[in-house]
Amino acid sequence: MTTATQPVPHLRDSLTMLRRNLLHARRYPSMTLQVALIPVFLLLLFVYVFGGALGTGIGHGGGRTAYLAYLVPGILLMTAGTGAVPTAVAVCTDMTEGIVARFRTMAISRPSILVGHVVGSVIQTMINLTLVIAVALAIGFRPNANPLEWLAAIGLLVLFVSGLTWLSVALGLLSKTPEGASNAPLPISFLLPFVSSTFVPVDSMPSGIRWFAEYQPFTTVIETLRGLLTGTEIGHNGWMAVAWSVAIAVLGFVWSLRLFDRDPR
Repeated sequence: MTTATQPVPHLRDSLTMLRRNLLHARRYPSMTLQVALIPVFLLLLFVYVFGGALGTGIGHGGGRTAYLAYLVPGILLMTAGTGAVPTAVAVCTDMTEGIVARFRTMAISRPSILVGHVVGSVIQTMINLTLVIAVALAIGFRPNANPLEWLAAIGLLVLFVSGLTWLSVALGLLSKTPEGASNAPLPISFLLPFVSSTFVPVDSMPSGIRWFAEYQPFTTVIETLRGLLTGTEIGHNGWMAVAWSVAIAVLGFVWSLRLFDRDPR
C-alpha cells in the first residue's frame, strides 16, 4: 500500500514547486518579456531588412515571402534556446540565496525542486513559441502542414525544449553567481543557432563549418520542423532530431540530479 501511494507526494511536491516558479515569473516579468521579444525582433529584422536579398539566395521562388517561410522554423529554435538563460539564472539564484537549503530541511521530494523549474520553464517557452508563430502568421507566414504534422512539430518542440531546459538547469547548478549563470547558456542560445541552417542553408558555408552545421542538433531539428510545416524534404534529419533531443534531455537530467545531490549549498 505504501509503495502504491509513494509517487503521490512526489507529484504533489512537483506541482507545488511548479506553482511557485510560475508565480515568481509572473511577479518578475522583465526577463520573461525580454526572452519572448528577442526572437520576435530577430524575425522582423531578418525578414524586413535582409529578407529580400537572402530570399533570392535560398531559392524556392525567392523574395521576402520565401525567406519568411525558410526563417520561421529557425527562429522557433532560437526561441527555445533563449529560454535556457532565465532557467539557469533562476536555479542558480535559488541555490545561492539559501532557498534550496531551506527546502532540504523540509519533508518534500528533493527532485521536485528541479522538476518545478523545468516544467515551469517549458510552459513559458511554449507560450513564447506561440507568440512567435502568431507574429509570423501576422506578417505572412503560411505553413501547409496538416493537423498530424502540426502535432508532430509541437511534440518535437516540447521534446527539444525539455532537453535544453534540463541542460540549462545543470548549467545553473554549476554557476557560482546568477550573473555567471546568465552567461553559461549563451553558446546554446546564440552560437549554435547562428552556426546552423537558421538564417542560410548549410550548403553555402565553407566545408569544415558546413559539416558541423549540418549535423549539430539545432540544424537537424530546424530541418525537421521546416519539412513538417512547409513541406521541404526531411531526409535523415527526422530521426537525428529525435535522437539529439532525447540525448540532450537524458544528459541534462542525469547531470542535474548528480550536481544537485552533491551540492552542499
